[in-house]
Amino acid sequence: MKILEAMDRKLGRFAISNLTIYLVCGQTLFLIASFSFPKLLGQIELMPSQVMAGEVWRLLTFVFYPPTQNVFFAAFSLYLLWLMGGALEGYWGEFRYNLYLLVAYLATVAAAWVFPGNVATSLYITGSIFLAFAWLYPDFVIHLFFILPIRIKWLALLTWLGYGYVIIFGDWPGRLLIMAAIANFLLFFGREIFRRVRYAGKHMGSQAQQLVKSNKPFHTCTVCGITERSHPQAEFRYCPECGGDYGYCMEHIANHQHRKAPAKTR
Repeated sequence: MKILEAMDRKLGRFAISNLTIYLVCGQTLFLIASFSFPKLLGQIELMPSQVMAGEVWRLLTFVFYPPTQNVFFAAFSLYLLWLMGGALEGYWGEFRYNLYLLVAYLATVAAAWVFPGNVATSLYITGSIFLAFAWLYPDFVIHLFFILPIRIKWLALLTWLGYGYVIIFGDWPGRLLIMAAIANFLLFFGREIFRRVRYAGKHMGSQAQQLVKSNKPFHTCTVCGITERSHPQAEFRYCPECGGDYGYCMEHIANHQHRKAPAKTR
């Protein structure tokens, strides 16, 4: 988009290179430190009420909240974050990737402030990275937990279903955090999604028209309207006195009012 190109030219020099590596390293360090200091993670998550009480570091540290405290699952999640975040940065460039995460970050902070007593982490922000990667590379195969091969588009579908469930049946803090974190996805891919849906609708309409044409009967009685489809045993003839353009069933071929053939244009 032209706006992004203009912003890239003016602000691109401020973009943080290899931003994903900082996220992965930060989450890894806090995960390791939490084994020695179990209460540490509770001190870095975003809780607006605590920020207003003076703990302003939470505005930054919550993005380093690890995906889980299980070492195996955390290692797998951080590996995917490194892989997919690096791929997005390579695809978009540093500035656009930074902007993508910045939108998710700002929207998450704003959503958290609606319910200042609740907490927010980086879970849905990193989830938006996964969704963007799956949209751009739907047939990419990952080995789930390093074992089971699966196309990433199916995992993305499950993720969208999970988000949809929370939006429909969850509480408002959860709904807002999900909607905030996918705001960047819709901002970056909304136009393309609309084009694909519009093209799919036109394609389905074209297929429907072709299907109707393919089902159009070849023979139709001009008098009673039966066809070879409605009456498979019926026989049809064309009247030469009608110019050969009007067909009739055997009952009406000898008992009909003659018609003039349509004029042929040159």
